[in-house]
Amino acid sequence: MSVSHVTTHILDTSIGRPAPGVAVVLEARVGDGWSGIGTGLTDADGRVKELGPERLESGAYRLRFDTAAYFAGIETDTFFPEVVLTFQVDAEQAHYHVPLLLSPFAYSTYRGS
Repeated sequence: MSVSHVTTHILDTSIGRPAPGVAVVLEARVGDGWSGIGTGLTDADGRVKELGPERLESGAYRLRFDTAAYFAGIETDTFFPEVVLTFQVDAEQAHYHVPLLLSPFAYSTYRGS
C-alpha cells in the first residue's frame, strides 16, 4: 500500500524520543457526528504511514490518539488520556502530515510535510 492521504508521528518530548505503540484513529465528520475511516499504531519511529485511504474528500477530519495507554505502558501519569486533533482537508492537496509533540502534561501540533 502507498502512503495514506493523512499520516502522523508522535514525539514524546518528555524523553526526547518517538512514542511507539500509540493507537491512532482517523475519523471523518459525517453530519453532526464522526465516523472512523482508518486506524493505526505508531511504529518504533513513532510514525503511522498507513492510516486510512490514499485520497480523502475535502472536509473536516480528526485524529484521536490513545495517550492513556501509552503513558500507562511507560508507567507515567498523564493529564491527557486522549488527544484529539481536528483539521480541514482540501482534496486538491497531495498529502497531510499531522505530527503530535507530546508530554504527560502538554501537547502541541502543526501541519508538517
